[in-house]
Amino acid sequence: MLRILCFVVATVASSMTFADVSAVYGFDDRSEEQRYQNLIAELRCPKCQNQNIADSNSPISKDMRNAVYQMMLDGASDQEIVDSLVGRFGEFVKYKPDLDSRTFMLWATPAIAVLGGLIVVAGIVVRSRRTGTAAPTLSAEEQARIDRMLAEKNRNGSA
Repeated sequence: MLRILCFVVATVASSMTFADVSAVYGFDDRSEEQRYQNLIAELRCPKCQNQNIADSNSPISKDMRNAVYQMMLDGASDQEIVDSLVGRFGEFVKYKPDLDSRTFMLWATPAIAVLGGLIVVAGIVVRSRRTGTAAPTLSAEEQARIDRMLAEKNRNGSA
């Protein structure tokens, strides 16, 4: 009986050490909760490599989620919330940074790569058309040798 009691106490105690109470926020309606979920999904954790603050368990993400919730309670718009967090943590926290002089190359690189690829393909096509891709002709001696090889193959294959 003592063993069972010790096992139960140890199991309960160990499970409590792994429990993490996630923040539960109260919202007046479903649209506010959806707005909150959208905001925390579009903001990146400054500590994590590529995780939004909704999925991250880092302390900074928890602070950011709390800040988003508090600003929502204070009546801030989505843009004001995002601007506040960008001002505090930098442009990195946005998954979709704005197009400006600092982020131009970030947005232009895919278009430049596609355009460069199209130019290379077009150059290859034009060059191949200019040089002509006609099959080389065989000399009479080479053609006679091929005919002999085929005739010999037919004789050996049909026997």
